[in-house]
Amino acid sequence: MDYLSLNNVSRILFEVNLRAAQGRRIQPTGFPNLGAATYRLPESGRSMLLVESAQSMANRLEIVMWDYENRKLISELDGLPYVELYNEATQSVSSSSILEAHRLSSPYLLVEGNSLYKTFEIAINDISQNDMPVDIPALSRLVFKYDPNSVLHGVFIANKLAGGRLRLQRLISAFIEAEDVETVESGGVKNDILNPKGPAKEGQGHVPFHRTEYVATTIKAYFNLDLACLRSYGLDESAEKLLISLALWKIRRFLATGLRLRTACDLEVDSIVVKTPDTLEIPSEVELLAELCKNICDCKQKNLFAEPTVTRVIMKTKEKAKKEE
Repeated sequence: MDYLSLNNVSRILFEVNLRAAQGRRIQPTGFPNLGAATYRLPESGRSMLLVESAQSMANRLEIVMWDYENRKLISELDGLPYVELYNEATQSVSSSSILEAHRLSSPYLLVEGNSLYKTFEIAINDISQNDMPVDIPALSRLVFKYDPNSVLHGVFIANKLAGGRLRLQRLISAFIEAEDVETVESGGVKNDILNPKGPAKEGQGHVPFHRTEYVATTIKAYFNLDLACLRSYGLDESAEKLLISLALWKIRRFLATGLRLRTACDLEVDSIVVKTPDTLEIPSEVELLAELCKNICDCKQKNLFAEPTVTRVIMKTKEKAKKEE
C-alpha cells in the first residue's frame, strides 16, 4: 500500500459494478412493514432499488473475518484483538465483538460489573470529565486496544459509562443500489400431500404465496472509507495503516466470497471503479492480507493491543429462583 499517496485525501470512494450470477432477477433486502425500498430520482424519474442497506453491509463486512466452525477469527488474522463471550456452561464461545450487533457495546459484552466494564470504567474517568466533551482520540485508542473492528465500523456505548456519550462513527460505509428497476411478480404454493385442507395456522394444508423480485439495468455497490475522520482520532501511524488495510481487505474478501446475499440474490463483480482518488489502485485480496498481517505485527510490537489480544468475557446466566420448601 502506498499510504503517502493518501495523505491529502479525505476519503476513498469507489463503486463496484455487479451483475446477477444467473439470469437477471434479484431479491433485495426487505424491511419490516415496508418491504423493499424503492424510490425515484427527482431529476430523471428513474426507478431505483436499495438492494443492500448500510447496516446490512456493515454486518457482511464483519463476518468475512469470522470462522464459524471454530468460533474465532479466521487464522489469517491471528493477533488482531477482539472480545469473545464465553459460556462456561457449554465450555464454548457463544459470540464476540465481531458478531454482536453493537460490537464492543453489546449488552452481553460490556456488562456493568464484569471485568471489561471495570477496565473501561477506570479508563473513561480520564476520557470524559464532568461538564467536558468526550476526548474522542483517547476513546478511539481505548476501543482500538480491545477491538479495532469497533473503531472501523463505529460503536455507541449507550450505557452508564460517561452518561451514554461515548460514540465513534463509522469509518467505512457501503450500500448496494440498482437502477431502472422493474418488478417481477410471481408466486407459488406450499403443497400438503397429506392434508390439503388442513388448518394453515397449524402449518397444514395448501398455502399459496406471493413473491416480488426485480430486474435492473445496473447494480452497483458503493464503498466509502473516511480518512479525514480516521486522522482526527490521532492514532499511532501503525494503527491508521492497520485500519486502512483492514477496511480494504474486508471489501476485497466480501466481493470474492460474500456476494450471495440471499437465496435469490447471487451477484458477481463486473468491474471496480475508484472515484476518489482516481489514481488509486485497490490492491488484490492477497496483497492486502499480507499488508494487514504486517500492520498487525507492527501494532503488537508497539503495545497498541490488549494482552492477551483476545479478551474473554464470561457469559452471565440468570439464576433460577429457589423453590420454597
